[in-house]
Amino acid sequence: MILDAAARRAADRLARLRAAPALHPHGVLCSGTLDVTGRTGAEWGVPWLDRPRSCSATVRWSRALGLPRRLPDALGLALRITDADGSGNDLDLLFTSSGVGRLGRHLPFPRPDALTGPYSTLLSYRVGDRERVLAAFPAPDPGAPPEATLPTLWQELARRPLRFDLRAAAPDEPWRTFASLSLEEAHASSAATTISYDPYAHSLPGLRPTRRLSRLRDAAYAGSRHGRGAGGRDGRPASPRG
Repeated sequence: MILDAAARRAADRLARLRAAPALHPHGVLCSGTLDVTGRTGAEWGVPWLDRPRSCSATVRWSRALGLPRRLPDALGLALRITDADGSGNDLDLLFTSSGVGRLGRHLPFPRPDALTGPYSTLLSYRVGDRERVLAAFPAPDPGAPPEATLPTLWQELARRPLRFDLRAAAPDEPWRTFASLSLEEAHASSAATTISYDPYAHSLPGLRPTRRLSRLRDAAYAGSRHGRGAGGRDGRPASPRG
């Protein structure tokens, strides 16, 4: 309860100062395609993951604290699959720049650039009968020379579609790919009009985030909403589509 109240107050104050959401205030929206590979051999135990499929995706990339571009920041990659299971239910996955080890995959890792490392859900998902962390790994550009440094997300997207390999792993498992995400076009985005992502409201049977720290997260969103005088649930805009 003490942590919840502190998170709400801090988010309230930060949102008042910047007149925008306390976290991820600005970002870029990208449209793309998610291709689920389907499981060969042992299945995931999740109908949506065990059959190959192709889905339209909307992705928002953002800097968590909104720090100046020259400074490292925790980076966010928010993914929405509309009508993911064919029955009007969306799937939202929220990834944050992180490490990949057993501890690092649960910790945000500030970076200056979008394509220099992986992103993870930080908290575990219930995937079938096991708890696993999900992660998005930027795929290397086979056409780039080995000595080239990675450009920004915007520069790369103007040159070619960007691809991320989506993987899952329990602590005693290697990372295993379950889908590939291709970003194809960027769109203008603002804090007031962006999509409202919610992985707890938008999940699928057999693929749900665990409830650990969800109260702390909800308190921070509520404080952010109060600080900027916005309507809607948990500090996000009232319209789920923006």
